[in-house]
Amino acid sequence: LKGTWISSLCILLGRHNSYMGQDNHTSVSEFLLLGLSEKPEQQLLLFGIFFTMYMVTMIGNLLIILAIYSDSHLHTPMYFFLSNLSFVDLCQISTTMPKMLINILTHNKAIPYAGCLVQMYSFHLFGTMDSFLLAVMAYDRFVAICHPLRYATIMSPRLCVLLVGGPWGITNLQSVVHTSLMAKLTFCADNKIPHFFCDLMPLLKLSCSDTHINELVILIFGIFMGISPLVCILLSYICIFCAVLRVPSAKGKWKAFSTCGSHLTVVLLFYGTIFAVYLQPSGPTSPQKDKAAAVMCAVVIPMLNPFIYSLRNRDMKSALRKLISRTSSQ
Repeated sequence: LKGTWISSLCILLGRHNSYMGQDNHTSVSEFLLLGLSEKPEQQLLLFGIFFTMYMVTMIGNLLIILAIYSDSHLHTPMYFFLSNLSFVDLCQISTTMPKMLINILTHNKAIPYAGCLVQMYSFHLFGTMDSFLLAVMAYDRFVAICHPLRYATIMSPRLCVLLVGGPWGITNLQSVVHTSLMAKLTFCADNKIPHFFCDLMPLLKLSCSDTHINELVILIFGIFMGISPLVCILLSYICIFCAVLRVPSAKGKWKAFSTCGSHLTVVLLFYGTIFAVYLQPSGPTSPQKDKAAAVMCAVVIPMLNPFIYSLRNRDMKSALRKLISRTSSQ
């Protein structure tokens, strides 16, 4: 996800990786992650910034999960989905940040070939799962606002488990297919990845093999995985807006729509970042744009999600206060 299907479409329209003969390559056992900057004087600053962001993300999302688990009032479908989103955000940032921080500290940019594939698999698994969870949460808000009397019946525990378990299966399938196809490629002597983690498109550019099949699969999966959650979100909010407009009082409209405020903020941040970066013509700054988008989606948004959901939610703030007070009193 995160623009890979758009990048792949550009390649399929005329920017194919050139196929190199099998006699002109050497086996690659590891890759070099060049990171966000190769300037030595910036490494300490980068480590401080991203270590702080990583710790804030871990603590914030863990608090969200623990608060939901410990407060029986939050054992509802909405908070069940939110706890899953926090778990995915924890996994998402842990896929890339620890390796990046270790590389900065040790001045060693190497990542084993197998480790690179695992990182790529995990990043696309959790990144795509993020978008599906946002779609599931949009559907939950649609049912809560448009069918409030039937909410408990529709959003049964069985349906909630299916709404989370189904996307886990689909995203795992996608990641397995991408990783399996990548493992079949041959890589040239150039093993430098101009990124801070192993991603699909940078790896394809290093391959000596014909990557046409990989690019086609990325496009097919990307269209389905990228568009279907977005369509679900848009349809849900169209129905929500129509329902809110039918509420007679302004206070009633605000009360109905305020339950969607946090989720809508996260959706706008998530998709706004993707569209702002990738729906622009390719140019000399494309690698920098890719890094900026990856930092936003893999680091910044997972860090902001706990603040967005807790600061705008009275029940969540109350649960967090209870959790912190119980912890401090022990």
